[in-house]
Amino acid sequence: MPANKDGDGGWKSFLWNSEKKEFLGRTGGSWLKIFIFYVIFYGCLAGIFIGTIQAMLLTLSNYKPTYQDRVAPPGLSHTPRSEKAEISFTINDGDTYGHYIKTMKELLEPYGEDKQSDDMKYEDCGDSPSTYKHRGDLESDMGVRKACRFKRSWLKACSGLDDKSFGFGEGKPCLIVKLNRIVNFRPRPPTNSSLPVAAQGNVHPNLIPIYCTHRKEEDASKIGEIKYYGLGTGFPLQYYPYYGKLLHPQYLQPLVGIQFANVTLDEELRIECKVFGENIDYSEKDRYQGRFDLKLLVKSS
Repeated sequence: MPANKDGDGGWKSFLWNSEKKEFLGRTGGSWLKIFIFYVIFYGCLAGIFIGTIQAMLLTLSNYKPTYQDRVAPPGLSHTPRSEKAEISFTINDGDTYGHYIKTMKELLEPYGEDKQSDDMKYEDCGDSPSTYKHRGDLESDMGVRKACRFKRSWLKACSGLDDKSFGFGEGKPCLIVKLNRIVNFRPRPPTNSSLPVAAQGNVHPNLIPIYCTHRKEEDASKIGEIKYYGLGTGFPLQYYPYYGKLLHPQYLQPLVGIQFANVTLDEELRIECKVFGENIDYSEKDRYQGRFDLKLLVKSS
């Protein structure tokens, strides 16, 4: 086969053929037709995609989850919280628990009385557990809903008002516990028989109780007294349901302060806390679904 006269294999003429006025083997008119075809083709695809998204959005509500029946029961979270679910500190060394105190103060900042003074945003819902506070349907035109006030002083020894160390400085640490928010969720109180024997005497018809105990049998005598503070010894129903960030922007979750008042020092203790309700379940795959467990080590020096 004879070699190209320029010795370039013909690629220059393929790139631009000055005789036929072709670029990459096509004339300008041919490239224009291809360009117009793909503009129309991808424009139609984009239109179909946008149309399906808009049609789907028409079926969704800004306020109410469409498939809430698939939502798992609420998680139970606590503050302070560590990555390894372990709280360890030395009584006489403030540096070992300073970060715990900081996170607790940050959590409780919105619960100050001065933060809840606006009567247009907050309302008093009683000083004892009562039934659900219904503020209309999610899709109604009532607009933004008021939130129930929650007094920080209800947490008593775990409020940080009198004891700025939340008990850590005395070897009596506190946890602040809350149920995670789920829009339109109404937790149902448990029956007496579903509670641990030690907690059955404190059943209230308008309260979701919480109970903490030892995780290991050998720790049963080492944990000592556990005190519960808040509006009752659990989560009162008047703080439910939650209407979501758009309709309930000032919402305050009810809190429970749990204080370990007499733990054995220099012993690593495994503790488990659970909330109890007819529609609250537990999962071995999710350690925070309706419960949590942690290791607690209070060092004397």
